[in-house]
Amino acid sequence: MQLRFKALSVHLLTATGAVLSMLALLAAVEGQWPNMFFWLVIALIVDGVDGPLARRYEVKSNWPTYDGVLMDLIIDYLTYVFIPAYALFKSGLLEGWTGWIAIIAIVYGSVIYFADTRMKTKDNSFMGFPGCWNMVVLVLFALKPNHWIILLIVVALTVGMFLNVKFIHPVRTERWRWISLPMTAGWVFFAIWAVVVNFHPQSWASWGLVVTSAWLMFAGIAQQLTEPRT
Repeated sequence: MQLRFKALSVHLLTATGAVLSMLALLAAVEGQWPNMFFWLVIALIVDGVDGPLARRYEVKSNWPTYDGVLMDLIIDYLTYVFIPAYALFKSGLLEGWTGWIAIIAIVYGSVIYFADTRMKTKDNSFMGFPGCWNMVVLVLFALKPNHWIILLIVVALTVGMFLNVKFIHPVRTERWRWISLPMTAGWVFFAIWAVVVNFHPQSWASWGLVVTSAWLMFAGIAQQLTEPRT
């Protein structure tokens, strides 16, 4: 009975992501971008914690009534894709037709990717860019590059969702995890720092986001290139 209660508690923890997504959306509608990203970062932390807990308490066996994977995908689409795409469009970072191309590419490409049964590799990494637009858009808010660069990044990553290119799962990919976990924790730290200082362009948080994002973005490709051939 105690294990069943713990399994249910994990499902309920996952479900809090829906509330966090609503809080993020309300902030986005008001143009309160730091507040929006604060809730999205909290949702990211919850998403990083509930997976290991679900496996530890074997939720599929101890509380099979709820589909934790489906619940997680619904919340991930809201917090990883839909709300960040809205923010990118309404913030002014991309205006006119460039903004329309970006949001259509993000939401359309991501929903197809999320439904792809081949998105996970044998080592629990992702095949193709895993649609973490919440992280990408936060970095774009911090760096504020030229709108052409933003559009190029969006298009490249959208195409990257459907390429045979590996991206690590920060928690579940075992290879180099001793680096990936601190890098992920560092990204969260710098993301919160950037939010607190309202994405001030002179903040060191921006450099921290660049370094940690580079690892999370390219570590999988490096692993793919250095894997022993069989």
